Amino acid sequence: MKDVISSFAKAEVVVVGDTMLDRYIWGKVRRISPEAPVPVVQSQRTTETLGGAGNVAFNLASLGCPVTVVGLCGPDSAAQALRALLTLKGITDQLVVDERRPTITKTRIMAQMQQILRLDDESTQAIASDVAAEVQARFVEALRKCRAVIISDYGKGLFNDEAFVQGLIRAARQQGLPVLVDPKGIDWQRYHGATGITPNTAELEAVAGVSLEENETRLVDYAKQVRAKYSLDWLLVTRGAQGMCVIDPQSAPVLIPAQAREVYDVSGAGDTVIATMAAALAIGLPLVEAARTANLAAGIVVGKLGTQPILASELNTALKYNNQQQYYPYSAAKMVARDAALARVNEWRAAGSKVVFTNGCFDLLHPGHISLLYQARALGDRLVVGLNTDASIRRLKGSGRPILSEQDRAAMLSALECVDLVIHFDEDTPLQLIEAIRPDILVKGSDYTPDQVVGKAVVESYGGCVKLVDLVQGYSTTQLTQKVIAQTGKRP
Repeated sequence: MKDVISSFAKAEVVVVGDTMLDRYIWGKVRRISPEAPVPVVQSQRTTETLGGAGNVAFNLASLGCPVTVVGLCGPDSAAQALRALLTLKGITDQLVVDERRPTITKTRIMAQMQQILRLDDESTQAIASDVAAEVQARFVEALRKCRAVIISDYGKGLFNDEAFVQGLIRAARQQGLPVLVDPKGIDWQRYHGATGITPNTAELEAVAGVSLEENETRLVDYAKQVRAKYSLDWLLVTRGAQGMCVIDPQSAPVLIPAQAREVYDVSGAGDTVIATMAAALAIGLPLVEAARTANLAAGIVVGKLGTQPILASELNTALKYNNQQQYYPYSAAKMVARDAALARVNEWRAAGSKVVFTNGCFDLLHPGHISLLYQARALGDRLVVGLNTDASIRRLKGSGRPILSEQDRAAMLSALECVDLVIHFDEDTPLQLIEAIRPDILVKGSDYTPDQVVGKAVVESYGGCVKLVDLVQGYSTTQLTQKVIAQTGKRP
């Protein structure tokens, strides 16, 4: 699995589906309207991102896959914003302008990390024959440099015509390409002959016409029937907190448990699953390994606010520690590369959270460390810990340190409830990391004076502050090491 992320650069994927513009208006609620019993949101900022099939493509691009998106947009300003985002993310734009419909736009009003309201601008009428012909032509052209296809159906009219959808599937499968479908509605005959479909439990229940959530045996039986009915190679059912179920006639059903972590927002998790599945299959991973990889990716994105893609660095961490069950799931959720950390911090800050930062070696974690970390977390809403790498510690403390590897130290920090992110830094000081994170509060122990704290000038330059917290006396890694040597004659 170690070469998965680098191999994604060769995983060319075509996404055809309902592209959307997701717009977020962020604000705060301080009062109820005198005109009606509704909250008044004081707007502070607006952000836009790719939604629908666009979010599937965004996930693929974030994993490093070359991706082309084929779909529709309207003759409007939202289309300009949508195309600009595709270009920004490095996604090849093959959108067809439909003069008869608007660009699908979902506007969400957000306050105190909660969605207050959503406004949709869309048309779900079937596309005209001339538009369908243009979409199909662009799709067929895109297949020439493709290793996998995703049909992302959000029920917005693009896939209303069964003959049109069947034409897309045939064109791809004739070239030996896997076709993955994220379905909508109960008419799955249009998807007949696809390689695989990735419904959630509710979508499978709607097609089966029975309740499946609480009966695993029944879910497997009906999933098998649905797979056979529509001549699919496989069926993957996403089950939320219960994980996934993979149905493949070549082997017994495989149940994959969910990765336990804080579920913050499930928006876009299905997009992440199908995108990661397609990327994994495109580079030749076996079906079950592809599903396990997608399961890891989904477990990460549900911890993000709003529709956010999986990043290659996040998935790389999850893959790295997945075989070390004593580390997972907390390591993959909280141990992130710098780019992923910045994205996460920006999400928190946009939602109004106060970000606290501290740093150290944390070699042989002891009560003094834990006290400092909990005191730091109490000063804000989120705690980011900068952790010296092994190489950094050796330069600072000599060849005998660290005692525990950077992976072990990060795993223990990640297991603490008070810690939200752990980021390694290889420099002698955390200054570059502080400049990137821009925490609201920088924390060190009371054995420092304010002027000795690295990053103080940076944090105070934009209105942040430095806090010194009390230390628990009698604990240090050096003292613990000396005690072990005294008792055993050996270094720990």
